Amino acid sequence: VNVGRQGTYIIDTKVSKRGGIILRQSVEVRERLSKRKRWKQLDEDINYMPSQLDKDIVNFSQIRNVIREFKNKVLTEMFPGRKEVPKTLIFAKTDSHANDIIEIVREEFGEGNEFCKKITYGSSENPKTVLNSFRNDYYPRIAVTVDMIATGTDVKPIECLVFMRDVRSKNYYEQMLGRATRTLDCEGLRKVSPSATERKLGYVIVDAVGVTLSKKTNSRQLESKPTIQTKKLVNAVLLGDREEGTLTSLANRLIKMDKTFTEEEKNKAMQIAKGVAIIDIARNILDAFDEDKIEEYIANLHHEDAREDEKYFCDQDEENLENTELYKSAREELIEKAIEPIFNPELRKYIEELKNMHEQIIDTVNRDEVIFSDWDVNKKEKAERVIQSFRKFIEENKNNIDALNIIYNSQYKNRPITYQMINELYEKLLSGPYHLSNNEVWNAYSVLQKDKVSTRLEDKLADIVALIKFELGQEEKLDPFATEVKRKFKNWIFKKNQGWGEFTEEQMKWLRMIRDHIATSMSIRKEDLELTPFNNEGGLGRYYELFGEAYEVLLMEMNYELIA
Repeated sequence: VNVGRQGTYIIDTKVSKRGGIILRQSVEVRERLSKRKRWKQLDEDINYMPSQLDKDIVNFSQIRNVIREFKNKVLTEMFPGRKEVPKTLIFAKTDSHANDIIEIVREEFGEGNEFCKKITYGSSENPKTVLNSFRNDYYPRIAVTVDMIATGTDVKPIECLVFMRDVRSKNYYEQMLGRATRTLDCEGLRKVSPSATERKLGYVIVDAVGVTLSKKTNSRQLESKPTIQTKKLVNAVLLGDREEGTLTSLANRLIKMDKTFTEEEKNKAMQIAKGVAIIDIARNILDAFDEDKIEEYIANLHHEDAREDEKYFCDQDEENLENTELYKSAREELIEKAIEPIFNPELRKYIEELKNMHEQIIDTVNRDEVIFSDWDVNKKEKAERVIQSFRKFIEENKNNIDALNIIYNSQYKNRPITYQMINELYEKLLSGPYHLSNNEVWNAYSVLQKDKVSTRLEDKLADIVALIKFELGQEEKLDPFATEVKRKFKNWIFKKNQGWGEFTEEQMKWLRMIRDHIATSMSIRKEDLELTPFNNEGGLGRYYELFGEAYEVLLMEMNYELIA
């Protein structure tokens, strides 16, 4: 009945793995729905995470790099011997994201509008007509969707699924994979993909967001009416529709809205709703269909008869509980309380305005690049391959890159490592032919030498120092660089207290600030003591007053002791 997965092809880009930084400047923004663009001056720097891509931030180069890499590999590595792109379904995050993907697919493949089309409920073309063509005709070769054909739609010729959105629901993810599992004989496949030489044997996943690795949960799928627009769902509720599918779908839309609105917008909506937050409206709707919440509501409502209520529930057959009048009445009351804010016309108007005007920042600063593109293989084999590549990087560059040369030869006393040096070192590691990131190398060591690797909490630039020192055998355990610095600082303080005498409380405060500076910048100079946070405590002058003639000696000593 079904075919299996032939393989997973991973495409990682720098921005999709690490996010980006947009310094305070004038940037282009666009409204989510209307696509109207304007220029806006940022009030502060923006450090965005990969999860914000295509929601709060749009980086066209990130989308382009994924699509370009897919184009370059689809007929060479994924489907060698084919002359046309196999029927491919791309999963996008939002309708806006889908539009961006389609535009870039058409540009990168150099094909017309027929080549790639959108199949969503917001399509300008009849989605059912496009879906029928995708299923039975040569064009479109690529379809982009958000939810419409994620579940319950049979398109047998699909041979490739491209995930440009993550999915955390296990059931939903399995249903999405199901779009490509249908069998098809050779004649049926060649009807839409003429260069196919045999029946459909399987499908390929292209993972551009880590969906195959992200943790999945068994949470229920809230969206049961994706074909109905939010405004129509609201109107249905206003007119008396209390069906669970209608209300949970509305709750799902409210949850998504809450994620996109700013704190200021959320607060204003809560003020209009007389103290009820948008996320609480959604939560209250879902609670109205939660058996435990309903029972709790009944017990609280009739607290004087709580014991009787408890006995009542114990006496009920579990399958018949929902059919009792008391249960039904409680659920109806919870539903009416939950949806009460929706009857406020001012709140409905404000939410609709926010949906239409909410803006996305267009990132033209962070030019993206592919940092990994290959088949996913056995975890241990992949880890060994990563470590071999890392060793090769060290060996080939130990005499060419200053920071690597200093670490390799343990020459910390002769020349402090600077942030600029480490940045140069890391950029070289990220670039070809190595295409490695700190996280990839760290994860590889955690697979091969789990007992020597500490838990990974965050990806810091300085951690490359810890990785290199571990590989060279200069450290027995792999800890984040900041953790290593703190440990060495503790040992250094213990030794200094014996010779120096007890440091005062203010001296210790300064030494800890210096320690933290080294943990992020790899070294410290006396000029750095005029910068934040040191300048808030009196700067270089105050430091000299505290430590006297030994002030420079202490800095040089800490540069060595906390790194070596």
